[in-house]
Amino acid sequence: MSQFTQRADTLTLPVLPLGGITAFPAIPLNFELTDDASIAAADAANATDAFVLLISLQAPANDPLTADHFYKTGTVAKIKQSIKTEVGEMRVVLEGYARAELLELHRFADYYTATVAVKAPSVTDVPELYDEAMMREAARLLDGMKALMPTVSDDVIKAAKAIRSPGAFADFIAANVLVRGEDKQLILDTYDETERLSCLLPLMQEETELLRCEIDIHREVRERLNQNQKDFYLREQMRVIEEELGDGAESEIDELEARIRATKLPEEIEKKLLKELSRMAKTPFGSSEASVLRTYLDVCLDLPWNEKTEDRVDIAAAQKILDADHEGLSKVKERILEFLAVRKLNPDLGNQVLCLVGPPGVGKTSVAHSIARAMNRKYVRVSLGGVRDEADIRGHRKTYLGAMPGRIMAALTQAGTKNPLILLDEIDKMTRNSHGDPSSALLEVLDGEQNKHFRDHFTEVPFDLSECLFIATANTLEGVPRPLIDRMEIIELTTYTKSEKMAIAKNHLIPKQLKRHGLDRRRLRITDEAVSGIIDDYTREAGVRNLEREIGTICRKTAKRVASGIKGLTVVTNDNLPDLLGPRKLPREKAEGEDLCGVVNGLAYTEAGGDLLKVEALPFPGEGKIELTGSLGDVMKESAKIAVSFLRANAEILGVEPDFYKTNDIHIHFPEGAVPKDGPSAGVTMVTALVSALSGKPVRHDVAMTGEVTLTGNVLPIGGLKEKTMAAAAAGVKTVLIPEGNLRDLPLLDKDAVASLKIVPCRHLFDVLNLALVGGMTAKKPAVGMPCAPSNMAETARQA
Repeated sequence: MSQFTQRADTLTLPVLPLGGITAFPAIPLNFELTDDASIAAADAANATDAFVLLISLQAPANDPLTADHFYKTGTVAKIKQSIKTEVGEMRVVLEGYARAELLELHRFADYYTATVAVKAPSVTDVPELYDEAMMREAARLLDGMKALMPTVSDDVIKAAKAIRSPGAFADFIAANVLVRGEDKQLILDTYDETERLSCLLPLMQEETELLRCEIDIHREVRERLNQNQKDFYLREQMRVIEEELGDGAESEIDELEARIRATKLPEEIEKKLLKELSRMAKTPFGSSEASVLRTYLDVCLDLPWNEKTEDRVDIAAAQKILDADHEGLSKVKERILEFLAVRKLNPDLGNQVLCLVGPPGVGKTSVAHSIARAMNRKYVRVSLGGVRDEADIRGHRKTYLGAMPGRIMAALTQAGTKNPLILLDEIDKMTRNSHGDPSSALLEVLDGEQNKHFRDHFTEVPFDLSECLFIATANTLEGVPRPLIDRMEIIELTTYTKSEKMAIAKNHLIPKQLKRHGLDRRRLRITDEAVSGIIDDYTREAGVRNLEREIGTICRKTAKRVASGIKGLTVVTNDNLPDLLGPRKLPREKAEGEDLCGVVNGLAYTEAGGDLLKVEALPFPGEGKIELTGSLGDVMKESAKIAVSFLRANAEILGVEPDFYKTNDIHIHFPEGAVPKDGPSAGVTMVTALVSALSGKPVRHDVAMTGEVTLTGNVLPIGGLKEKTMAAAAAGVKTVLIPEGNLRDLPLLDKDAVASLKIVPCRHLFDVLNLALVGGMTAKKPAVGMPCAPSNMAETARQA
């Protein structure tokens, strides 16, 4: 490396970026490397000649780095020793060799390399006595600095005075005595040795004056302190600093007062803030109380007291925006358009609170953003998942250490207007503890009669929330308190139908993922049959999140092919889906191909949508025990007891041995035992399975059913009918038996599912058994409280 001092060379070296450190030639240096790029650069250097470029960053920066992030001059150094620590870091010992000018910076693999010009040091043609005189002056200043800097040892002084080269002397002083990084870099940037020494002298003089000033400040602070004022040492130090720089407290008070008067606040609020400002003016500058008051005034003045946006009341434009952003969701869109229509006719109408309830992934959060865009309002999201403290909503008293306003006030500050759309996301995920119930704090926020004068504990002044539009989201209302539900208008978002998912994928998800992965339709085309295959065999959900993930997987694999140089259009069909996504993960449950005894197709509703749930009943000789398996909840266990009681009361009518409950054990099983199941809608399914198993009559394999039963055999309405019928259609079922009370839900069902099914309403269990059992059943002598014969509705359905 000695040739670097003889001539200028252009080299490409691994780069070790330095932060807060400046490396000089001939000065040993050791430090730890913590980032992966620097460790990789050191490894690359060790693999060759161990030379690297040490160069300082002008300011802290993150990847990717460019040449503009660095100073122009660095130091070529050689790694003398490197040791990797147990935590994955590397400790290196280096020695500088020569200055180098940064020409270009490159990203090579996982570290940076630089093209540098290594320049030989130059010497100004001046008398030799001139350099000696400057070195003596520097030595004199060094002696004076030693008295002011205890960290400068005698060894450093002796080593400095032993150096005879002006350039090396300047480098040594800069590396060991100067404090500020920019001063050190100035010395490093100077190639001429005489000029370098000349630059060093004023820097040492300035450093000396700064040290004297600091000592004077410390001395003056100590003089002001007495035995009873030791706790206020830091405050007095800040006071002295302010006096040295000029009095800034009065100007800050004047600035805050001007802001208060210019904001045009209500009289009560302006009076309150001016009172707090007066208290702040009387407190010592830099005290903790002054800091609290300053923060309080800043928070209050940052609130949007008068700023608001004008609502877009163009119904057609709002409809266009909502339709462009989301497929389906007709209920939500209709409700928002109704709100805008009323707003257009009556601008003074107070805002209402909407609550969007639905399974994950159906677009609750994203539709709120679209609503804000359609209404031309600012949008801000408040995540309530996991919130357990009432102070999260209403804020903390400003007297507490680290106090801050609640999430509602923070959302208004973030929005910058007094009438934003505030999304209260995951309102059903709030909890409570000893610090209060956040859902109770929301009662005032969401009450149109109370939120006109909402008081946050931190601000202590009323703020009008009546102009805000609140939209809450929840997966279920089970954990939401009833008073809170009463303050919201509930809009349910149901499971997307397959046709809706197809449209969403075609119009939104595929274009979005193509853009995200740098592709276009000339490189990747996903056919409709492929999208259908993804929906059926790779996702099982109510929304479209997993569908989007699978489409993203296809785009990533295609992007890899394109980046590898493989040209041409990739066409994704249902046949080649396994090549891209792997084996089909979630094949749907299909109905049996033959009629079996004791096996019935039930229908279930889960968070992922509807599902075909087969129920199996098996009697065998025993003592009358009932065994229930399949991770059943309490409600389903009670339904099983009702089914057995109904059979015992109607054994003769149903063609079952009257003493079956004495001579047989009965095992009722719901497959997929690892999945918890509960709810009353499997009542008719269990009764049918028991009757079939005990009477020996097979159950039609193309029939599925759902409904709650009573002891007298009545079939009661259930929920989730839309999802259940969609599952039945996907499983190949031809006939679905539903409760008569669910006839009102028929207009809400998926049209494609209804077109492929024969839906039969049933009022009584006899109706179900007549239609489900092969050959039907004939009632002989009904029990007390039951109809004498199967209802006319079932007979009418059979004739139809």
